[in-house]
Amino acid sequence: MLKFQTSLTRLLNIDIPIILAPMANAVSPELAAAVSNAGGLGMLSATWRDIENTRQVIRKTRSLTSRPFGVNLVLAWPQAERLAICLEEGVPIISFSFGDSSKYIERVHAAGALVMHTIASAAEARLASEAGVDILVAQGWEAGGHVWGKVATFPLVPRVVDAVAPKPVVTAGGIADGRGVAAAFMLGAAGVWVGTRFLLSEEALIHTVYQQKLLQAAETDTVYSTVFDIGWPDSPHRSLRNDTIEQWEAAGNPPGGHRPNESEVIGTYGDGNSIRRYESSFPEPGATGQLESMCLYAGQGVGLASRVQPAAEIVQTMAEEAARTLSSGQSIIAS
Repeated sequence: MLKFQTSLTRLLNIDIPIILAPMANAVSPELAAAVSNAGGLGMLSATWRDIENTRQVIRKTRSLTSRPFGVNLVLAWPQAERLAICLEEGVPIISFSFGDSSKYIERVHAAGALVMHTIASAAEARLASEAGVDILVAQGWEAGGHVWGKVATFPLVPRVVDAVAPKPVVTAGGIADGRGVAAAFMLGAAGVWVGTRFLLSEEALIHTVYQQKLLQAAETDTVYSTVFDIGWPDSPHRSLRNDTIEQWEAAGNPPGGHRPNESEVIGTYGDGNSIRRYESSFPEPGATGQLESMCLYAGQGVGLASRVQPAAEIVQTMAEEAARTLSSGQSIIAS
C-alpha cells in the first residue's frame, strides 16, 4: 500500500489523504469501512438518521474496520443528541458543516476527538481555526450535493491554506481522480475530500439508474440551483440536469410553492413512502418510479468517472495516479 506523509495523514493516523465525503444515506458502513481499510478516511453521515440508527451504523462500521473513521453532522439542524452518541461511541473525528460549530468544539476535544469543519472562504476558515477547529475542509463551488459557498476550488484553497497555516486544509469540489489529488497538494492542501467518484463505488447505496446517469454524464451536465429543496428549504446544491430542472427553468425559475407540478408524486421509496418532485432526496436502492426525474447529486468532476469499482480500488487507483503525476511533474522544470 502507498503511504503519503502529509500533516493530515499524520494527524488522522491514515496512510492516504483521501476522505470519503459523507453523502447522507448513500454512504453505508460498508463503504466507509472500505475507504478506511484502503488507507483513507471513511466518513458517515448522521444528520438524517434517528438516534438509535446513528449508534447502529457507527457500531457496524467499527465491526468492519479497525482504522479511523469519522461522522459528519450538518448544523442546519440541532445536533447535540447525535453528537453525544458519536462521542459515547468513541468516534475519533467529528465533521461539521452548514453552520457554526464553535459551541461544540470544546465538547469534542474533551472526548479526545478531532474537529473538521467545512468552510467556503478564507475569512470563515480563519474564524473556525481561531475557535479551535483542527482541520479545515475548503469546499469549492464545483462540488456536488449541497454547496456552502460560491468560490471555485483553485482560488479558494490557497487562500484558506495561507489563512490557517500550519493547520491541515482539505480540498473539496471537483476531485475525482489522482490528478486532482496531485493538484490539491500543489495548492497547499494536505488531503482531498471526494464525493461523486465514490457514488460509483460498489458499496454506495444509490439506485443503479442513478449510477448509470453518472456514468453517462459530462462535466457540463451539472446545475447549481436550489430547485430540489423539499426537505431542506433554500439549500443550494449541484445535481445532474434532468426534466425536473428543465421544467423549472422553462417556467422562469419560480420559487418553492410556485414551481410546475410541485405536488406530483413521481416515485416510491423501498419502504412505500411517496417521492415528490423537487424533493432533496436521491434515488436509493428499492425506489421505483420516475427515477431520472429525482435529485441526482453530482459535482463537476463527474465526467472523470467511467466505471463502477470497489471503493478500495478507487482509493488505490487515485493514490497511484497522484503519485505518478507528482513524480512526472519533475520533468517539466527546465534546468
